Amino acid sequence: MSTVTRFAPSPTGYLHVGGARTALYSWLYAKKTGGKFILRIEDTDLERSTQASVDAIMDGMNWLELDWDEGPFYQTKRFDLYKEVVAQLLAEGKAYKCFCTPEEVDAMREAQMAAGEKPKYNGMWRERTDHPADKPFCIRFKNPLDGVVVIDDMIKGRIEVANAELDDLVIARSDGTPTYNLTVVVDDWKMGVTHVIRGDDHVNNTPRQMNILAALGATLPKYAHVPMILGDDGKRLSKRHGAVGVMQYRDNGFLPEALLNYLVRLGWSHGDQEIFSRDELVELFDLSACNRAPSAFNTEKLLWLNQHYIRTSPVAHVAKHLQWHVEDQKLEISNGPSLEQLIAVQGERVKTLKEMIEVSRYFYEDFSAFEENAAKKHLRPVAAEPLKAVQAHLAALTEWTAEAVHAAINGAAESLGLGMGKVGMPLRVAVTGGGNSPSLDVTLALIGKDRCLARIDLALAFIAERGEAA
Repeated sequence: MSTVTRFAPSPTGYLHVGGARTALYSWLYAKKTGGKFILRIEDTDLERSTQASVDAIMDGMNWLELDWDEGPFYQTKRFDLYKEVVAQLLAEGKAYKCFCTPEEVDAMREAQMAAGEKPKYNGMWRERTDHPADKPFCIRFKNPLDGVVVIDDMIKGRIEVANAELDDLVIARSDGTPTYNLTVVVDDWKMGVTHVIRGDDHVNNTPRQMNILAALGATLPKYAHVPMILGDDGKRLSKRHGAVGVMQYRDNGFLPEALLNYLVRLGWSHGDQEIFSRDELVELFDLSACNRAPSAFNTEKLLWLNQHYIRTSPVAHVAKHLQWHVEDQKLEISNGPSLEQLIAVQGERVKTLKEMIEVSRYFYEDFSAFEENAAKKHLRPVAAEPLKAVQAHLAALTEWTAEAVHAAINGAAESLGLGMGKVGMPLRVAVTGGGNSPSLDVTLALIGKDRCLARIDLALAFIAERGEAA
């Protein structure tokens, strides 16, 4: 039988990194086994589901390049199918009408808790036939009363749940709409899903769903429940820990490969290997090697991976993703180096693409003020003579290359009998506005001759004004 996995998010918010990891594991398992990967949008929560959330899920999946073979399927377009299955279960005596009001069910559970019992529906309408004609009802599944449900979980191992612990869950509400536990069962059955890989917050649902599948005569899929992701404080990952939505990581300047590589290792390992290509992941991924315990998110580790991918990925690929940040930060790049040139000089110096844009504006935009601390330290009156000398040497250049610029700076320092630090740092502050940049010769070459000379003039005026103020 060919492998079929699925990712089935509810469109009630962004694509969470926990959901992205589940999608990745499902995608990898399908690819590794030569099967297919289905995307299913579980949008039966009509009050909370939004098109914006659907778009956010699609954006996240596309950005991570987790391509699906079938779908997206929408549960709201499959209501007729669910109604047919409910009618079948009713006709076969495997489900029944329950006329209890919500208040009656609440009172039932409160009484059970007061008696020290596990709160659950007591099955009072399970065998009754005295149905009132004008009272609303829901449909409940007749869960087996005895026996044990055994989950041979591919990650957690064997889990046993006594049927006596489970109640007769609602499979259709009083308005006729199906519930989650029915729709997911019907979809997994009808779509031929062979492996359900999902978060371990669904472990409690699994025995109930297995019983419904058995009642339908369906082949049971194999289950793999992935432990949750925690923040560095040991609590469930949430907004208080920083970014948790996939697209927020794009916005913050991460490459999709870095996030994927990080997420796959957040609960799975292959020896001590830290960095994996996509092809290596498909080849090596193994559900049985997933951890049973929760994993803690470590942003510093993710930043380290991102820096690795910025440095080592094909420049054209990095430039494609950097272009998004150019547009997002409204940087006009037509009068400066190409993105490929920028990556070549800044790629080793930054941890995110967003940071690359933030620290590179001086290549493209002129400025009217210098960083206060850098100017205070390096644009002092003593720097005026070295700046004038280097400006003269630069102005005399007939070709503007890194090599020629390097020679001009050295020539200016030698003519004054100064070390490079006495010339280089004032020059760096003058042409970039601050104290940090790639090597001076490359930086000046990329900024351009006219801009460099004009910025040195600006620095000299700043020094003169500072001297007068003193």
